[in-house]
Amino acid sequence: MNIQLIADSACDLPAEFFTEHNITLLPLHVHIGEEEYEDLVTIKSKDVFDSIRNGGHPKTSQASPQKMEEEFTALAKSGKKGLYIAFSSELSGTYQTGVMIRDQVKEEYPELDLTIVDTKCASLGYGLVVVKAATMLSEGASFEEITDEVQFQLEHMEHLFTVEDLDYLAKGGRVSKASAFIGGLLNIKPLLHVEDGKLVPLEKLRGKKKLLKRIIEVMNDRGDQLDQQMIGISHGDDAELAEEMKTMIENEFGTSSFFTGMIGSAVGAHAGPGTLAIFFLNKKSAR
Repeated sequence: MNIQLIADSACDLPAEFFTEHNITLLPLHVHIGEEEYEDLVTIKSKDVFDSIRNGGHPKTSQASPQKMEEEFTALAKSGKKGLYIAFSSELSGTYQTGVMIRDQVKEEYPELDLTIVDTKCASLGYGLVVVKAATMLSEGASFEEITDEVQFQLEHMEHLFTVEDLDYLAKGGRVSKASAFIGGLLNIKPLLHVEDGKLVPLEKLRGKKKLLKRIIEVMNDRGDQLDQQMIGISHGDDAELAEEMKTMIENEFGTSSFFTGMIGSAVGAHAGPGTLAIFFLNKKSAR
């Protein structure tokens, strides 16, 4: 194949997926105390969630510019066309750094042919876009066909999620502290979504049962042919809650295709344990 896919670890796909599909991985970094780790390479999500439960405050940083330079240079020397599908620029500086490093590498290797796409997506919402690109590549699709579909997917990917404690997102600057103060009070459960790559509170509900029911209602309102989609479900070390959500979606919409897994270390450091996130294409996706 003359096309090389690149993605960063914020897509929350397992390491095996990158290996099986020959996708170049750019890991974000996680910092716990004085230690620095590479997401998906030298740290597991559960380690991050356990640290938070024990009072730790993990921090994150973007993918390494040195790693980008190394991979982009190797791409230039390979003669392949590259497609880097990147984490939302509203949640990390990784996309902007990727563009800067690409331009630097092109000065020395003008033959570098690398397209970088800002998905404005996160976690498995971003991951499903990568999965679609990898599937199309394996089926022999052209570069233009893949990039067109990636653009379509990212424009229509819905993110619905709830967190156990909004303070984690507030401390990381992902939502405002004003939005966070109600979290944890009176069993209030926040429902958030993504608008133009940013995390935005949608509404607050009391109790898990009402929250899950409301997620189904919003999916019904926004989703397009949910029985024919692959739906993503990621969780913050709460597989039981994810399975409960999956069963509700199966029963309500007849969906049979899911991609489920634990939220990655970098995203999980901000979302915290107990997070539940659902990803699907919206009604605008009808073609």
